[in-house]
Parts: sequence; C-alpha cells; structure tokens
Amino acid sequence: MSEKLQPVRGMKDLLPEQYQAHTNIINIAESIGTIYGYQTMATPILEYSSVFSRTLGEASEVVSKEMYSFLDRSNDSITLRPEFTAAIMRAFISNGLHHQLPLKYFSTGPIFRYDRPQAGRQRQFHQLNFEHLGGDGPYTDAEMLKLAQELLRKLGVLEHITLELNSIGCTESRINYAKALYEYFSSYKNDLSEESRNRLEKNPLRILDSKSDQDKKLVLNAPIITHYYSKETAEYFDKLLNFLELLKVKYTINNRLVRGLDYYSHTAFEFTTDKLGAQATVLGGGRYDGLSKIMGGPPDMPAIGFAAGIERIALLQGELNAKFMQPIAIIPIGDDTLEHAIKIVDKLRSLGKYALVEHKGKLAKKMQNAHKANAKYTVLIGSEEMADGKYKLRSMHDGVEKMLTEKELLEL
Repeated sequence: MSEKLQPVRGMKDLLPEQYQAHTNIINIAESIGTIYGYQTMATPILEYSSVFSRTLGEASEVVSKEMYSFLDRSNDSITLRPEFTAAIMRAFISNGLHHQLPLKYFSTGPIFRYDRPQAGRQRQFHQLNFEHLGGDGPYTDAEMLKLAQELLRKLGVLEHITLELNSIGCTESRINYAKALYEYFSSYKNDLSEESRNRLEKNPLRILDSKSDQDKKLVLNAPIITHYYSKETAEYFDKLLNFLELLKVKYTINNRLVRGLDYYSHTAFEFTTDKLGAQATVLGGGRYDGLSKIMGGPPDMPAIGFAAGIERIALLQGELNAKFMQPIAIIPIGDDTLEHAIKIVDKLRSLGKYALVEHKGKLAKKMQNAHKANAKYTVLIGSEEMADGKYKLRSMHDGVEKMLTEKELLEL
C-alpha cells in the first residue's frame, strides 16, 4: 500500500471556509488602506538571499534558523520570502522609485519560516503588510497606529487586543542603552542561554526578545530604555503620545518592547492578545529610517510599517469565521414549487445576497443540507406560500420564525 500523501509539515491547505475567511480579512484591509492612501503592490515570493541576510543580519534567528534558502541552477542563493519589509524596500530601490516619495504600499501574501508549527504559527503563513516610505515625524507614526487600530476594529477583534507601545529612540539613545544592557547582562553571563551569550557581544538589545525562560527572568530587572532617552527622543515620543490622544488610539507603554536591528528608530509597537496562548502578537511594526541606506538606497530615508498575521486574526475571529458567508437557504416543498423557489434565489443573488436552493431529497434532508451549509435563515416555500406571496423565515441561530412578504424577504 502506497504512503498516504500529506502536505509539507507546517504548510496547510486553505479549504473553502478558511479561504473565505482569509479573503474577507484581505478585502477589509485593502479597503481601509485605500481610505488612508495606500496602493496595493506585490513582490515575488522568491528573492536573492542577500536581500534578507544583509538586512536582518547573518546572526539573526530568522536568517540562521528559519529561512528557506537554496541554490538555484545558476548557483545563486535564493530564499522564500520570510518577511515583507526588506522585499518592498528592495522593490523600491531596484525600480528607482525614490523620485515618487512619499509612497504608501499595502501588500499581502504567503511568508515562509522554518519554525516549530503550533496554533497561529505555521511554516507557510500569510500576512497583511503596510509600509509608508518617505513618511517622517511623530504624526506619521500616529496615523499608522490609527490605521492598525481601525483595521482590527473592522475585523471585529480589537476588543481582545492591547496596543503595546515604546520608543527605542535615536541612535544616541540606543548606543547608551546598549552599553547599559551589556554591563548588566555581562554580570549574569553564565546564567544566560547560549543564544543570548552570543547576542551579548553583537547586540544586547536582542536579549530582551529572548524566548528562553532563564533569560526572561534576567530581563525583568534589566535597565529600562526610558532612562537613556536623549532630549530629541523624549520630545518625539511626547508628540507621538499627544497625537494618539487626539486620534483616540488607546495604548499601554511597554518599556521592554524593542527592535534589535540597527536600522530601527523611535516608534516600536505590537498589538497583542491573551486569547492565542504563547502566540500573543497579532500585529507588529515600527519605524526603520536606516533600512534604505543599508540596502543601497537613499540614505536615512524615513519609513515606518507593520505586518499582521492573517491566520492569527482568523483564529481570534473564532466563530465569526463561519458567519462571513452564511446563505439564505430557500427550500421548496413539492416539485410544483421548485421553479418559484429558483426565481426567488435568482432575485436574492441579483441583489448581491448569498442564497441557495435546496432541491434534492425529502424535507428532512433539505433541512439537514441547509444546516450543513451553515445557513443563516431557511425559507420554506409550499403551494400555499407561493399563492399568498408570504414566506416563513426561520433563523437557524435561535429558531425564531416570522412571516415575510417577497419584498421583505429580498430586503434581508
């Protein structure tokens, strides 16, 4: 007997119900992006590995452990896209778009990371991504956070989510903070995980992101970046908080939240939840003014962006996923009512409503099929209903029934 075919571990099929949930999330994101002036664009799934190794750092966990990289027939190192920001910056530079700044881009698609599969984290997953290239100043940051908040509100998950916000400061602030962290963690060097001992010499800020329990205990008493803010950083952060108050964006300051890469500056943020276990972050981002220079583009070009995990949003939506496309099931009773039922379904569809006609089997089978299709309502049409032009509508959620005229039925 041949071995049963399975998908690659950590890579899942999107069956119709999951696909519809993803599509709904993407459509909402794109529509909100349009309101804020974002244009949709896409980058290839494959990039030269240097696009990510140069920007994320050879020693980063993503590059060293998680990237899907391989040599192609020309012996070039190619990588399946592990994140959007570097790919979009590469597209900006290679297409010579610096004369068109500022630019606002919305992208979506699969991301690939060789990580241990678990709830909300797969090896192929999907993201929403927003990047504002050429946008500088605290108001730009506040507007980006407002966009993220409205996106989560429209998706119906905001009430389960907290915005955690921090400033990682200007270059001067980060240099001084890194020195303080180095001194602190050096005194506990033997207690650090092996990975954090390596990070200590290269970039001690990354220890704050460690997933190791032994490191987390040490992080609790580590110096806080707030104490190392320059005047410029403090003023920038104060202005950002004022704009957030103006835009009614709720936040919690998390002084431990950092971005370890050198090109990040000032604003860092994560929208987190306690509903997904260990996978707390649903959406995260920050300002990365130094990335363009690293990649050979315009030096010190301001930019800010965020990415959100579609699978995690879908998990949060929970039971709502099944309600995105709940049909009205029209159920004819008897062969002489089938044509009338078909006409009703056709009228509902012409009005943009999801409707279907259950025409096979006995009444019990038709009701069973309507339930399986996750119908929101069922409408039984017998000869009496057809003659009177009134129909019995039943809510499949609570069983409540009421009589409707055809006009009322079409207005559902």
